[in-house]
Amino acid sequence: MSIQYRVAFGKNDEAVEGPDDADVVVTVAAADAGTRPEVAFMQGKLKNTGPTGPLFAAFADGSAAAVLTRLALRP
Repeated sequence: MSIQYRVAFGKNDEAVEGPDDADVVVTVAAADAGTRPEVAFMQGKLKNTGPTGPLFAAFADGSAAAVLTRLALRP
């Protein structure tokens, strides 16, 4: 299963990584991207569409945190 990550900086201003036809789409505001993704998810700041299994796996292996941190540091 594939995951697309989106970090929103403002209206119509997002950094995106992952395929457009991803099974899971994760969205978080740039201000919350530095928070551990599993904490942001539990606080309702990180939103997802699709099944949560692949998302929880990405939380566990650290890949979600790595991608979201990288996207939040866009030039």
